[in-house]
Amino acid sequence: MGQRYSKRVSPHSRSRRPVRLLRLAVTVPLVLGGLTAASPVGSPAATLFQAASDVLLHDYYGWSDTDRTALVAQYHAALDSACADAQDTCTFDQGRKVVSDMLGQLHDPHTNIRDAEGAERLREIQNDLTVLRTGLQVVKTPLGLLVVGILPNSPGLKAGVQRFDLLTQVNGQQAGTDQKVDAAGFVRLERRAAPMVLQLTRAGQPSRVLTLTPAPMKAGDVPTLTVQNSPAGKVAVIQYPTFLADNSADLFLKSLREAQRQGAGGLVIDLRYNGGGSLEQCVRAASAFLPTVYQARWAQNRWEYAALDGDKTSPARARGAAPDDRLWTGKVAVLVGQNTASCAEVFGYFAHRAGAVVVGEPTKGVMNSGVTFVPLPDQGVMSVTVLRAYDAAGEPLPSHLDPDISAPTDVKELTTSGQDTALQTAIETVQAQSAGADSVSGK
Repeated sequence: MGQRYSKRVSPHSRSRRPVRLLRLAVTVPLVLGGLTAASPVGSPAATLFQAASDVLLHDYYGWSDTDRTALVAQYHAALDSACADAQDTCTFDQGRKVVSDMLGQLHDPHTNIRDAEGAERLREIQNDLTVLRTGLQVVKTPLGLLVVGILPNSPGLKAGVQRFDLLTQVNGQQAGTDQKVDAAGFVRLERRAAPMVLQLTRAGQPSRVLTLTPAPMKAGDVPTLTVQNSPAGKVAVIQYPTFLADNSADLFLKSLREAQRQGAGGLVIDLRYNGGGSLEQCVRAASAFLPTVYQARWAQNRWEYAALDGDKTSPARARGAAPDDRLWTGKVAVLVGQNTASCAEVFGYFAHRAGAVVVGEPTKGVMNSGVTFVPLPDQGVMSVTVLRAYDAAGEPLPSHLDPDISAPTDVKELTTSGQDTALQTAIETVQAQSAGADSVSGK
């Protein structure tokens, strides 16, 4: 092996790219401007390792204080050892494993790599392409694949699948534990267009088998709105699955206005399975609750993004707006969990600053940085942290959200009794706040 690592132009020449805040890497159209790593002579594994190492050495600007030069040298030796037998035929898969191990030593989940399939899946969502889907959003749990979202008018909804149903088998294979039918494997099966045989369990009901045939649908998940009546008034619940799509803020604002039209005075925003997305989208959405200014820094550079009442604006105008200049004036609870990440954490942070109560569990812990995306030689993509995040006053954002009220999401409870105790806690929090406000106002 023994390839040298070629130097490139300034690591901050990428800084004008659209910044995406994500838990996972995503492929975006990029103009590399001559920044593509030199193609070394050697194995596919060596080519991939050199490209990823070059990005790490020259572009990284996160909070990790790991010695990156020493880290690259250490894992270059590890790659030499792993490829000793294969030499020039050492595969991309082997190189990807070594690179993933190396990036893991940064302890910065924002910096990672995705293979070609993973990059393509996220590209589909970001660009809102039409793809084959059942309409089910699933996450892996120790019990199987948990359905955490269902698209309107989808094959899954038409077949009667409900949120928090548990898929225990897919096409006769154990769901969740086998890589072929984990969350990514489920999407892979959808894209094949063949009917999918699902074994499904629901609280209080016997297990049943149903067949879903994927149909052409938009790749992006969308917010869903329900409105519940209570003695304290109507409470709207918006399940907000992603900030990836370029219209995710508009979809949220549409749901918010519909909640107002239906007379809801309280609001719960469910971000438990929202892994992040576009900075523009999460800042715009958060500005429904207060004028919002997000500040990014890299090296000696500074850049700000601001929004007011759901629209992008100048930082000066956002700073000068009255604190009560907001679209939503009722009580708010933000429901978060271990899968809430990055831009979803940023949204929750600014909503909390506006007075929202955070309910749930500590979040993933990557909201204090931002990433850009670099294509790799294996057709995958590298997500690399290129900025550190601050609020309008120049204070660093915390790494994660800690809930004001602890309410863990209990998958076993969901699937055995059907009780979403975390959501119920959030709803009761808003109801109690609304009742208290009415009491103070004399209503």
